[in-house]
Amino acid sequence: MAAEQGRTQRNGRSDAAANEPRSSPCTSLKMFLVALSFAYFAKALSGSYMKSTITQLERRFDIPSYLIGVIDGSFEIGNLLVIAFVSYFGAKLHRPKIIAVGCVLMSIGTFIIALPHFIIGRYEFETSVRWVVNSTLNPSPCAMGSPADLSQSGKLPAAPPTGCEGESNLSMWIYVLLGNVLRGIGETPVQPLGISYIDDFATEENAALYVGCVQTISVVGPVFGYLLGSLCAKIYVDIGFVKMETITITPADARWVGAWWLGYLIAGVITLLSAIPFWFLPRSLPMSGPRGPEKCTPEQTSFIKDSPLLKHKYPADDNTTFIEMAKDFFPTLRTLLGHPVYLIYLCVTIIQLNSLIGMVTYKPKYIEQHFRQSASKANFLMGVINIPAVALGMFSGGLLMKRLKLNIMGAARFAFGTSLIGYFLSLFFFTMSCENAKVAGVTLSYNSVDTVSYDKHSLLTACNSDCLCSASDWDPVCGENDVTYVSPCLAGCTGSTGSGKNTVFSNCSCVGVAGNFTASTGQCPHTDDCDRMFPYFLALSVITSFIISLGGTPGYMFLIRCIKPQLKSLALGFHALATRTLAGIPAPIYFGAIIDTTCLKWGQKRCGGIGACRIYNTTAYRIAYLGLTLSLRTISFIICIPGFILLSRQLKSEERNGIHGALANGGTELEALRKEEFVTSNSDQSQQTSDNSTDRETRL
Repeated sequence: MAAEQGRTQRNGRSDAAANEPRSSPCTSLKMFLVALSFAYFAKALSGSYMKSTITQLERRFDIPSYLIGVIDGSFEIGNLLVIAFVSYFGAKLHRPKIIAVGCVLMSIGTFIIALPHFIIGRYEFETSVRWVVNSTLNPSPCAMGSPADLSQSGKLPAAPPTGCEGESNLSMWIYVLLGNVLRGIGETPVQPLGISYIDDFATEENAALYVGCVQTISVVGPVFGYLLGSLCAKIYVDIGFVKMETITITPADARWVGAWWLGYLIAGVITLLSAIPFWFLPRSLPMSGPRGPEKCTPEQTSFIKDSPLLKHKYPADDNTTFIEMAKDFFPTLRTLLGHPVYLIYLCVTIIQLNSLIGMVTYKPKYIEQHFRQSASKANFLMGVINIPAVALGMFSGGLLMKRLKLNIMGAARFAFGTSLIGYFLSLFFFTMSCENAKVAGVTLSYNSVDTVSYDKHSLLTACNSDCLCSASDWDPVCGENDVTYVSPCLAGCTGSTGSGKNTVFSNCSCVGVAGNFTASTGQCPHTDDCDRMFPYFLALSVITSFIISLGGTPGYMFLIRCIKPQLKSLALGFHALATRTLAGIPAPIYFGAIIDTTCLKWGQKRCGGIGACRIYNTTAYRIAYLGLTLSLRTISFIICIPGFILLSRQLKSEERNGIHGALANGGTELEALRKEEFVTSNSDQSQQTSDNSTDRETRL
């Protein structure tokens, strides 16, 4: 009777615990999943928008590509400062609130990036075209007087003007760098704490799907980031402060700067909104599903710590003090770094991310320079065509992992196979080339207007020797002979009619022998060969992006599963730390530096010095950009070979240990069952003896 009452009480407590907030853990987990997805979306949007504004920032601040790489890598520097400690200590504190603080910091950093626009002066670019009502007042592009006449079009002469030392735009890019560092600091807790929170409280079968959903949203964010970049690139940088009819350049011009600052204001607001839900989420959730001890029998409860269902779950310890955590940090880190499979995985992902980050950072610029597309169109195509393929691949990878029920080795093979297929397909990019633009004095000589070469040419020749031309200007015009000239002065043009974008230069001695040929503003199109090749480039880019991204989620789940559960948060955090330090920071810098070596014509700052590149050697650009990307992937595949060998040995060792452990546990359980059976048998025998004696007494 007492045993029955105890069993009833236990069942009552179990039912009450199960029915009290049965839907609460699931609901809270789904709320966290939605909030984390929105935070991933916000940080991905602002990050991709940063990459979409690379050429805009280059031109606005007159800086080369390697310096843009420093600015882009400053985000990872912010991560580097705090990520190891946030990942370790944050896992044992209130994770949702730490993520909320991070989102607020990201928002502030994004606003700081846009700050220089409101401090700096109006954007000025070199041009011989003037906006005048009466076209008869147009001066001659070919200045035959004193050198002072070079400033007649409003352009500064070669000598630095008075007060140029105090020009603010020379240092305004530092604000962009500092804002990006703060963005990196704020982004730190989102990934390691968010993913570990989901993996702790989601069921085993749903963890991979949830992570796949979050990763998919993080890839959807760049779609809107690049679309926002495309929209802002169409808008002139000083919109609202200048009359648009006075702007003499178009978005296709190498001097055009879009409203880069506007997108950062929008991204900052979105990031600030993403912080709100995390303030209302709990620190931890009850263990739902069949994993909880309240759903188990007493015999199962005694073995619950060894249950395979809890193998990868390690909820935070609420009672651990800060000092104890600090003392345990370095021994734990040493244990993690002593794991050979984890180290091999770390090296492979670092090298592959070097390739990926460098490629993605400069891909819009590659499309602009190699296929002669505007910045707006390049960003639009990245957002509408390329990024959705990546998102679909990430989601499909998570779904396939759940459907196929891939183990650790299966996930590793899947990720390796998809990456290898994408590698071989990427080799075809080398065959998709466009001829360089015909620019007199840059890619061809004035005397040979048909043969493009990259030898050193002279901008000054007999046809423009009578003009006092500046060789540092970039004010291109298209002659009737379909050759681009660096400026109307270097084309030998002595007259002009019309105004603004409709200006036509006449009597251009370098365009034709007779000297009565004309030239119009802007570069010559020369897009016939590129228009035929560009669709094939886009199609192959979509296919390779989809195939490579298929292995993204299985590869990430491999990272979580290949180490002990108590090292999970630290492993995620250190992985992010290492990849940001050794891939996120250096990759944009050395990719940009190598791209700079292919520049044929540099712009010049108002106060002297090299500015942004105006035109590249497209053949050298293609070889450097694609060659560096694929070389890094080749190295990563070689390192994978010992990784698979070590992983196979580890799994065999764990399998042997598991069999021995199961046999030991099985022997213990069998002994206990035999004892219980012996006690029950004796009890039945004594009960039977007592009943028999009672019957005898009754019969007597």
